[in-house]
Amino acid sequence: MFTPSREEARRFFIDTWSKYRAGAPLSQLEALTAEVLQKHPEYHAQLQDPERFIDRDYPPEAGETNPFLHLSLHIAVAEQLAIDQPPGLRGHYERLVAKYGDEHEALHAIIDCLAEVVWQAQRQRAPFDGALYLECLARK
Repeated sequence: MFTPSREEARRFFIDTWSKYRAGAPLSQLEALTAEVLQKHPEYHAQLQDPERFIDRDYPPEAGETNPFLHLSLHIAVAEQLAIDQPPGLRGHYERLVAKYGDEHEALHAIIDCLAEVVWQAQRQRAPFDGALYLECLARK
């Protein structure tokens, strides 16, 4: 499994955005990432000023969203939806799209649940709980 460092993961987003803006060819993952980046203009300044933001910490107590974490969760959810993993995720997504009337808003609801379940797994030093993830989605 590929486990990039924090800087490598952030550099991927920065480089993908740069390639997209230059009209350079993109890999399949870069194309998916560019789609996500286009939907988040609020993060473009960070992507276009890497020396200022690549090492920046985003502690939760500061009240700021970590743009790189948020974008990473978007990619994770896109990959989960592509294979309906955990099984039933795609059904929740379709229900949330109908509820919110907006695909991006539905994705953010899923990201909220994913972040919560990952945080709980880390806090409890336990494996990711797919059932808990689906339970969270059912409450949305």
